[in-house]
Amino acid sequence: MNLALVHSRARTGVRAPAVRVEVHLGGGLPCMNIVGLPEAAVREAKDRVRAAIASAQYEFPQRRITVNLAPADLPKDGGRYDLAIALGILAASGQLPLPALADCEFLGELGLTGELRAIDGVLPAALAAAEAGRRLVVPAGNGAEAALASRVEARTARTLSEVCAMLCERAPLPRAVAPPLARAPELDMRDVRGQAQARRALEIAAAGGHHLLLIGPPGCGKTLLASRLPGLLPEASEDEALETAAIASVGGGGHGRALDPSRWRQRPFRAPHHTASAVALVGGGADPRPGEISLAHQGVLFLDELPEWERRALEVLREPLESGAVTVSRAARSAEFPARFQLVAAMNPCPCGWAGDSSARCRCTEDIIRRYRARISGPLLDRIDLHIEVPRLPPAALRPDQPEGECSAAIRERVTAARQRQAERSGRTNSRLDQAQTNQHCRLSERDQALLERAVDGLQLSARSMHRILRVARTIADLADSANIGTAHLTEAIGYRRADRDSAARAS
Repeated sequence: MNLALVHSRARTGVRAPAVRVEVHLGGGLPCMNIVGLPEAAVREAKDRVRAAIASAQYEFPQRRITVNLAPADLPKDGGRYDLAIALGILAASGQLPLPALADCEFLGELGLTGELRAIDGVLPAALAAAEAGRRLVVPAGNGAEAALASRVEARTARTLSEVCAMLCERAPLPRAVAPPLARAPELDMRDVRGQAQARRALEIAAAGGHHLLLIGPPGCGKTLLASRLPGLLPEASEDEALETAAIASVGGGGHGRALDPSRWRQRPFRAPHHTASAVALVGGGADPRPGEISLAHQGVLFLDELPEWERRALEVLREPLESGAVTVSRAARSAEFPARFQLVAAMNPCPCGWAGDSSARCRCTEDIIRRYRARISGPLLDRIDLHIEVPRLPPAALRPDQPEGECSAAIRERVTAARQRQAERSGRTNSRLDQAQTNQHCRLSERDQALLERAVDGLQLSARSMHRILRVARTIADLADSANIGTAHLTEAIGYRRADRDSAARAS
């Protein structure tokens, strides 16, 4: 038999489409051609494969070798097909049994010594292999990541020789084993002194999945508060955690370095610097990779010094904040990445940071403050549900002997209960309700409806802002275990539109 078929997987965004590696040995002068839209790293595989087969003490056939990577219209890149190509050559030349290849998929880059090196995007491939009902063989360096997909039988190998020994039934390969779960040191809300309104806003944001803007002078605790939000969120389900881990697997810049298999159940917290570009936020590149908004999927994206960000970088957030996904399109290919994150933004009230502070040290004019805040567009502010002022605390409130605040665990219990009510009612968090669901689940009494309409007129709010106020009010009612939205819930929700109140006041 001069033909062999080996199964492998490509990487396209967070998907891992199947690739059939077909190897044919024909007559003619000895040479090796790889077809099927290979990029440079794939074309160079023939030299790595030739040396690896020789190092494993097998014979490289002196024939005309054609390697077809199907489907032909799917771009192939990286060294992930090296192992499959080598096994196909050995099977087509009769050095390995063909039937042993049928129920396995193979991934791995080969070194010249036959060593198997880790690649990126193994977790999506493992999940896809489980759906196809095949076993998966990966480099030892990817074993912990592949083992996260508990429904697949994943085996690890260090060299090409070990894989060949397994296929010839001379020695089995060890199973991939997931590392024990570990958690980063927990940041607790008990560390936050005072700031009752900001603590309340964090609880509401966690309970309903709402976006949050913190406005306050330097050093008042905005970053401290934002870093505590992941600890208030319910633990991610297995499907949510796997989806987040799959994004980290393909977004690590090589070999899954962004994914720590021991912490895959932990919700991400991403805090890029304000000099990051729009591509760094949304993702991109000739071979599209996820950006910060996708790496924060099912977690928190914290943007500090919001007015200091480039306007273009901020504007790319508008669509993902609504849709929960982002599509990165390039001339040769496009990829869609999930991006359902919670945005927590922080900013100073003015360029010097002290506008409205009791110290009266601010010397910024109204025109300077107006231009500073105008760096953030109205449509972006529209999409942020909660606007909170974080004042500077007096030194006495920061003394070590002051009572600690409520711990994160107690708040998380209320948040989890509120989310359970939302799941039973609509199957999603309140922040993700569409217009029909908002109308159905956020009904107001006639008196409260009139109150809302007066607030919308007075603050000059858009229809989007009005619906977001309703969703926040629904979350506040859920935290209070109330079946209906009351006047107190609605007025509190209206009070969280601080930036809108400031804009209306300056306009008047």
